[in-house]
Amino acid sequence: MDEPSIPLLGFSWRPVSFALVIDKKGSLLQVQDLREHSGRKVIAKSMIVPSLGRKKASGIDPDFLWGTTGYVLGADDSDKSQRTVAKFEKFKKFQHQVGSEIPDIGLMAVFKFLEIWNPGDAPKIGKWEEMKGTNIVFRIDGKHEYIHESPLIRDFWSKYYLQDDVGELGTCLISEKEAPIARLHPGIKGVDDTATAEAALVSFNEESSRSYGKEQNFNAPMSKAAAFGYTAALNHLLNRENRQRVKIADTITVFWTERESPIEGFMGLILDPREDAGDLQPIRLFLEAVRDGKMPTEFGDPEIPFFILGLAPNAARISVRFWHASTVGNIGEKIGQHFRDLEIVKQFENEPEFPGMWHLLRQTAVQKKTEKIHPLLAGVLMRSILTGAAYPQSLFSIVIERIRADQDVNYFRAAMIKASMNRKFRINRINKEVTMALDQESTNIGYRLGRLFAILEKAQKDAIPGANTTIRDRFYGSASATPSVVFPQLLRLTQHHLQKAEYGGRTDKMIEEVMQEITQFPAHLPLDDQGLFAIGYYHQRHAFYIKAENKKEGE
Repeated sequence: MDEPSIPLLGFSWRPVSFALVIDKKGSLLQVQDLREHSGRKVIAKSMIVPSLGRKKASGIDPDFLWGTTGYVLGADDSDKSQRTVAKFEKFKKFQHQVGSEIPDIGLMAVFKFLEIWNPGDAPKIGKWEEMKGTNIVFRIDGKHEYIHESPLIRDFWSKYYLQDDVGELGTCLISEKEAPIARLHPGIKGVDDTATAEAALVSFNEESSRSYGKEQNFNAPMSKAAAFGYTAALNHLLNRENRQRVKIADTITVFWTERESPIEGFMGLILDPREDAGDLQPIRLFLEAVRDGKMPTEFGDPEIPFFILGLAPNAARISVRFWHASTVGNIGEKIGQHFRDLEIVKQFENEPEFPGMWHLLRQTAVQKKTEKIHPLLAGVLMRSILTGAAYPQSLFSIVIERIRADQDVNYFRAAMIKASMNRKFRINRINKEVTMALDQESTNIGYRLGRLFAILEKAQKDAIPGANTTIRDRFYGSASATPSVVFPQLLRLTQHHLQKAEYGGRTDKMIEEVMQEITQFPAHLPLDDQGLFAIGYYHQRHAFYIKAENKKEGE
């Protein structure tokens, strides 16, 4: 049968490997292997089963109509025989406790099976070595559905779930209605690097976090239905196959709209484009439109509410890195502004016109290793993109630091510097703008010195073709921070290069042109001017590249 992607009340997705096929008298007829092939691996089938949502620790805590072989058959791969016996006995008791009043033929058969089953017979089952320790369910012979999928059992279980482990009546924070308050909330899966497989978004343990003598989740009162609803929806969004989920560094971002909208389906690819994502043409058309300040009509009502949530691991809990509520139209405008701010001439033709956050954040890490990205940077950058606020100053500082350390002013780093400065100018209402390509009219000292450094480097390359190192490798850091210490020395060195170079006269004129606005070399460049130094250097190098390409085409 087709299962819904979001489970019904009181159910959840779990991995199940085998099904016990029994007759109406409870006799075991066969074991059905439910495992699926994924490449060369054999994995458990993901199935919706009844679940109380409790986080299982060292206690014995059975489930209804499914469980591991230790619970269902009284045998597993552990050496703790007494504990396994206790599991089996508690499983039998729990089935009667929940289902004794349910007039279902399949459930009656399970009761009979548990009465006649001898745990010592488990090793006689075919595939026992593969089966022991895995999750198993029940099915009546001749029936296609599993016993726990019976409509009667589903309805009864949902009602049981609402009454299990609740406190006194209280006002639910979500529904604003009077209802029994849930003591614990179901666990949340899909946030990497938490201390447990299922972490808590809402949890109170410390005395300092309690109020008015309330314990655990009674401090954030929610009904069982409301607690189940938000965790089930979040678990669905956090599914690794879901296109409404994207992981940037340690932050996982999920997004959804109140009503159907195409942007909901490919927002993840906008923020983190992948080569294996199939046809990206619709996304490209959307990005081109919003970058030009337009909203494609096929996205329907721009007032549709749009929600974005950023989560990160925090031991056995989950931290909220950011939460943003907006509209489809507003999000489109903010994404368009983000890519307008980033737009700069590309270093190489195969570089992405619309770089994702992953492209950018890797440039902030030592050796561009993803595990070295600052854990808080993804969240604050995402917030800047979605709200139109200034990009984090830490991003600007780290990029400048990485350029000085690596002597590498590449496309992504130049784009981030340009975006950071232009957004800062716009927010502070400063009538300045960093251009997309070379700005020969700019008189900013940092930008001019960056251009000059690129010209001096070219003079060296023309004089010494094929050199393994250039002045960039030795002097970029000091030239961009303390120009007065470095540039006089570089200019003297360049005179020797110009005498050797074939086009020394042309380069000499370029040096004169750039230095017309430089009356003296500053002792120190502020951080913003160091950013403009990098942009000037990048623009001037790109201009040389374009001239070289045009010359080749002319020849």
